[in-house]
Amino acid sequence: MVTPAPPLRDAATRHTAPTWRMWLLAAVVILIGSLPVVLRYLVFWPLDQWQVDVEVYRQAGQSILVGRPIYAAMTESPQLLPSTYPPFAAILAIPLALLPFGAIGWIWTALQIAATAGIVWYAAYRLIHRAGARVPLLLAALTVPMLWLHPVSDGIRFGQVNAFIVLACLMDLRKPRPRLLRGIPEGVLVGLATAIKLTPGVFVVHYLVTRRWRMAAMAVGSAAVVTVLAWFVLPEDSFAFWGGALSDPTRLGPNGGTSNQSIRGLLMRVGPSGVAGTLLWLVLAGVVAVLGFWLSRRMYLLGDSIGEVAVVGLVANLVSPVSWIHHFHWIVVAIFALLGPDPRRDRRRLVAGLVITGWFLCRLPWWGVAWVAHRVPPELVGRILQNSDTYAAVVTLVLLWWVARPRHVTP
Repeated sequence: MVTPAPPLRDAATRHTAPTWRMWLLAAVVILIGSLPVVLRYLVFWPLDQWQVDVEVYRQAGQSILVGRPIYAAMTESPQLLPSTYPPFAAILAIPLALLPFGAIGWIWTALQIAATAGIVWYAAYRLIHRAGARVPLLLAALTVPMLWLHPVSDGIRFGQVNAFIVLACLMDLRKPRPRLLRGIPEGVLVGLATAIKLTPGVFVVHYLVTRRWRMAAMAVGSAAVVTVLAWFVLPEDSFAFWGGALSDPTRLGPNGGTSNQSIRGLLMRVGPSGVAGTLLWLVLAGVVAVLGFWLSRRMYLLGDSIGEVAVVGLVANLVSPVSWIHHFHWIVVAIFALLGPDPRRDRRRLVAGLVITGWFLCRLPWWGVAWVAHRVPPELVGRILQNSDTYAAVVTLVLLWWVARPRHVTP
């Protein structure tokens, strides 16, 4: 394994610490930069579609407090959304049931913005720590466009949990390890994230591929411990989830809708259907998984922990049966993995990072839906746009492989 590059700060900036005024200014910049998304989805959005996912989490917490079956309850009409997360997640949602829903929506949004800033802080550290006293301003300048990305803004729209899942996995794998996790074994945060939402379990496969047996054991062990504890606290709900709700894809909504940008979602829209479609999905998902875990192992051997997290997160979205657009919050990590430590010196990285950022700033799947609905020729363009996030994830993986290739520089 290649030893990661040390010292990110040069001699001129190493001893310069930002002031609290600079941090305050950065917070103001992020607040102002988030206004287009916040105003759209929390002020001007229809009330019957307002923060619908955090309403589901809150209802799960309420169900525990009032003794109602978690997986039989649904949110109010017209959404009628059931809980789809494990019982451990419902236990963590109990505090949400103690405050008015209106307040929870705003608090959850603020926490999502803070979590996205945290993702930028850890994913872009190789860039940010070059700025010396202006670190907070650079953090703010990099965070604001990330809030406008289609998956991130959709997470804010629905009141989703993805920002926290991505942040937990990134903190657990990033090198150097964050000081906040001093004393917490590697793998524990991935395990807890898996107990909340099953998708991060793919990182266990990555640990096994890279022969990090201890981290795999810690991830599986921590997930198992909290899941068993939740089973003791909520035995009937645990039986209901693990024995039925987990295997019912209809609880997630229409799998063939445009919002499902996984490989399976794409195939459900363009065909083939039935057994042939299932077999094709399994083949394509298997190919993506094999090549993806090969690439994530390569990133690990190169000492690029940011690229490592980005690859595994995107592979999880592609091979999962259902990956809604807001699940692609991993693209924030991928953008900074593409940019690397100094994109000014490597034009490949700069171009790749800007291309993917621009791609996800556009709401291309919905452009495709409008294209097809208005019967604008050729229809093929609309169909391609409709599935553009799936293609973008694949292109991002290819670009991550491309920028990681060694360059032959003439002395």
